[in-house]
Amino acid sequence: MTIRVLIADDQMMVREGFSVLLGAMPDIQVVGEAVNGRDAVDRVRELSPDVVLMDIRMPEMNGIEATREIVAADGGAKVLVLTTFDLDEYVYQALRAGASGFLLKDASARQLAEGVRVVAAGEALLAPSVTKRLITEFSKLAETPRPSAAAQLAYGELTDRETEVLVLIAQGLSNSEIAERLVVAESTIKTHVSRVLVKLGLRDRTQAAVFAYEARLVTPG
Repeated sequence: MTIRVLIADDQMMVREGFSVLLGAMPDIQVVGEAVNGRDAVDRVRELSPDVVLMDIRMPEMNGIEATREIVAADGGAKVLVLTTFDLDEYVYQALRAGASGFLLKDASARQLAEGVRVVAAGEALLAPSVTKRLITEFSKLAETPRPSAAAQLAYGELTDRETEVLVLIAQGLSNSEIAERLVVAESTIKTHVSRVLVKLGLRDRTQAAVFAYEARLVTPG
């Protein structure tokens, strides 16, 4: 199955470079480019890509607002945020807006392609250790918003094991690592993760990690 990708960046050289790198992959097709956030939202509606490579700092509409609109439209497109620095202050906001992960702009061709594949497959937490560090750092810098009342009520419906799995997700562990930690089958963990997402009304593992930090289930540091 070919993964359809839209590249959103206001720098032409970045768009063209990523397009060439991804276009060389047999399982990835670059279906379009966008020059700003508003253009990205329109192009997603028009082209229905599987993954959007989204720059954050763009004119007219930034990548955070564009991500929020794309996710709210619920067309199935996953957003992979592009950033120059792994502790970019805006990346945490993008994750809260619904981005499925982030990738450094200096990533190799292999890392770029693998990142697209991971996000397209729904794994969401690209580079878990870095994502965990980013969320941790920025929950230290400002008062982190708390989950909505409805979300907190839903959290009360989680079983002890589901809560345990949620915490381990926030700590950056993969399904296989969680299974090893809890001494159960990986398929069992996948079931727990799915139930956590459904009960909390979350889109993917990244949103689950953000929820866990905002609910103070994981202590930054």
